[in-house]
Amino acid sequence: MATHSQPLQQADPKRWKALALLCFANFLVMMDSAIVQIALPSIKETLGYSQESLQWVMSAFLLFFGGFLLLGGRLADLFGNRRIFNLGVIILIVSSLFAGLAWNETSLNAARGAQGLASAFIAPAALSLIMLLFSGNSKEMGKALAFWGLSGAAGGALGIVFGGVITELFSWRWTLLIYVPLGMIVLFLSPKFLQKTARKAAGRVDYLGAVLVTVSLMFIVYGIVMAEQNGWQSFNTLAAMAVGGILFLVFLLVQAKKTDPLVPLNIFKSPNLTIGNISVFLIAASWFPLIYILVLYLQQVLQLSPLGGAMALLPMPILMAIFMIAVAEKLMAKLGIKKTMIVGFIILGSGAILFSQTAAIDGNYWTNVLLASLLTALGNALAYLPATTASVSAVPSESSGLASGLYNTFYQIGSAIGLAVMVAIAGAATASSASADPVVALNAGFQQAFFWSGLVAFAGAILAFAFVRSPELAATPVKKSEESPTNQLL
Repeated sequence: MATHSQPLQQADPKRWKALALLCFANFLVMMDSAIVQIALPSIKETLGYSQESLQWVMSAFLLFFGGFLLLGGRLADLFGNRRIFNLGVIILIVSSLFAGLAWNETSLNAARGAQGLASAFIAPAALSLIMLLFSGNSKEMGKALAFWGLSGAAGGALGIVFGGVITELFSWRWTLLIYVPLGMIVLFLSPKFLQKTARKAAGRVDYLGAVLVTVSLMFIVYGIVMAEQNGWQSFNTLAAMAVGGILFLVFLLVQAKKTDPLVPLNIFKSPNLTIGNISVFLIAASWFPLIYILVLYLQQVLQLSPLGGAMALLPMPILMAIFMIAVAEKLMAKLGIKKTMIVGFIILGSGAILFSQTAAIDGNYWTNVLLASLLTALGNALAYLPATTASVSAVPSESSGLASGLYNTFYQIGSAIGLAVMVAIAGAATASSASADPVVALNAGFQQAFFWSGLVAFAGAILAFAFVRSPELAATPVKKSEESPTNQLL
C-alpha cells in the first residue's frame, strides 16, 4: 500500500464526505469478484467457455490486481493519491463497459484483467487518502478505518446478493455494466471532496518489476490450466511453466539490483513476515477456489437459480466477519498467533473435507451445505487474522505500507494459483469419472476440488506449526486498516 505524506495542518472540512466517497469506491472494488462469481454459470452459457477455461473470468482479474497492487501504491506515492485514484476509476469505467459488452472469451478475459488493474490503482490510493485526511486525530482515524473495513466487508457480502438479483432479473452483463454509472458518480464527486495531494519529486517507478511478476504468474497459471487439457508432461504445459518460472527469477534479480525496487527483498528478513505471507497465500489458495467451486455446485448440480445461489452463499461472509470480530481476536489474545493460526487452518481444512463428502447430487442446502459453510467461515477467520498479524507486526513503521501491500498481493496471487490448481483437479476427476451421467461426473470433480482445498489448508497448519515464532506478537493486534485485504470476504 502507499505510504503517506506529511499530515494536513488543518482538518479538511470535507473529510467525512471524502471518506464516504472513498469507502464507496472500496465497496465497488471488493464487490467486483463477488458480483461476477454468482454469474459464472450464465457467462459460461452465453460466451461458450469450457468448464476449465471459465476460471479466467476470475483469474485475469486476480492476477492483474495482485501483480500491479504494489505498483499502484508506488504510483500514488510519487504522482499523488487523488491522481492515481481517478486514473483507476477511469480504467474501471472503460474496462467494465467492454466487459459488459464482451463478445467472446478473449474480450471478457482482457476486460477483466483491466478491471483488476483499475482496482490495483484505486485500493492503495484510497486508503492513503484516508490516512492523510485523518492523520491529525487518532480518534477520528479509528472511526474512519472502521468504516473502511465495513465498506469492504459489505462489498463482499452484498456483492453476491446483487449479482444474483441482477443476473436473474436482467443479465449477467449488468453485473459488469453497473460499474459504468457507479464509476462515473465517483469520478464526478472526486474533485469536489478529495484534496489534491502533492507529487513527490524524488523516486522512480519499477514498471519492469510489475510487468515481470504479473506476466510470470500468468504463464504459471496458464501452464496449470494447460495441464488439465494436455497432461502435466506435455510440451505446452512444461514450456508455459518454465517461462513463468524463468521470468519470476528475472523479477527477483531485478528487485535485488534496483535502487528503487517494487519489493525490497530485505523486508523478508523481518520475523514471521515470510511465513505470514505464505500463510495468507495458502488461506487464499484454499478459500477462494472453495467458493468458486461452491458457486458451480449450487447452480450446476443442485440447480439453484442465481438468486438462490447468492442467498445460499450469503451466510459465509457474514459469519466470517462475525467470527473475526467476536472470536478470532479474543482467541489470538489468549492462545497466541501460532496456536490460533493452526486451529484456524485445521477447521478450514475440515470444513473443505466435509464439503467433499456432503456435496451430493440429490443434496440440499440445509443438510449438505450449511454446516460445512459454518466450519470454513470460522476456520478462515481464525487462520486469517493471525496470519495477517504475523505479516505486518514485526516490520518497522516506515515499511508498514509495503508490508500491507505485500500480504494483499500474496492473497490475490494465492487465489489465482489455487483456483487454477483446483479447477485442473476438478477437470481431471470429471474426465476420469466412470459415470455416463455428466452431472454425476461433474460433481465428482467438485468433490475432489473440495478435498484438495482442504489439504492445502492442512498444509498451512503444518507450516504454521513448524515455522511461526514470536508468540509475544499475539498481544499486538493488527490495525483495522490491515485487517481487510482487498477481496478477502469473498
